[in-house]
Amino acid sequence: MKNNLSIVLNVVLAVAVVVLYVLHFSGKSTSSEGGDSVSGAMNPSNLSIAYVNSDSLLKNYDFFKDLEKKLIEKRDKLNVEYQNRAEGLQREINNFQNTAGNMTISQAKAVEEDLRKKQQNLMMYQEQLGQQLMGEESKMNAQLYDKVAEYLRDFGMDKNLQLVLTYTKGSGVLYANDSLDITKHIIVGLNEIYKAEQSGVGVKAKADSTSTK
Repeated sequence: MKNNLSIVLNVVLAVAVVVLYVLHFSGKSTSSEGGDSVSGAMNPSNLSIAYVNSDSLLKNYDFFKDLEKKLIEKRDKLNVEYQNRAEGLQREINNFQNTAGNMTISQAKAVEEDLRKKQQNLMMYQEQLGQQLMGEESKMNAQLYDKVAEYLRDFGMDKNLQLVLTYTKGSGVLYANDSLDITKHIIVGLNEIYKAEQSGVGVKAKADSTSTK
């Protein structure tokens, strides 16, 4: 039973991390790792179309890394809570098995029924923990999406971009010139805003803070 919960929570976490990594994109990047360098051949401010490498974005976005850390900590905490309850119940079962010979039939049946109810309650508790973790993941995913979407909207308006794509395997984009890659600028801008939020400055960074130097 303890192993079952571990599997359940790990699966839920896997789903959570996958959803966070997807970020309404899909698959792994087909560009080189890092994918942060932007060719100097073209200034993003002159583009109407650009793209973001989602793998590189999430790998380097401090807010996402903190979300992922919190989600893992939450999973581990819930796992410990379940394990403690499961181990306590297992001790009761072991004790019953060792002392059942000294009980009357009615006493043994009563204990068995009590243990059966506790097992059922433990299974319900397991489901509740899984749902709790999924709820945390859902909120974190929404926060991540909102932050990135809001920044991209501001950045796109500032740079006169009509379309921002994600260049990843399975995204439908078979080729994209490196000069269209604005990932580096988006990472810098998002991290500047997040740093300001963490320091309590409360000043919203503007998209033009990521302009090519």
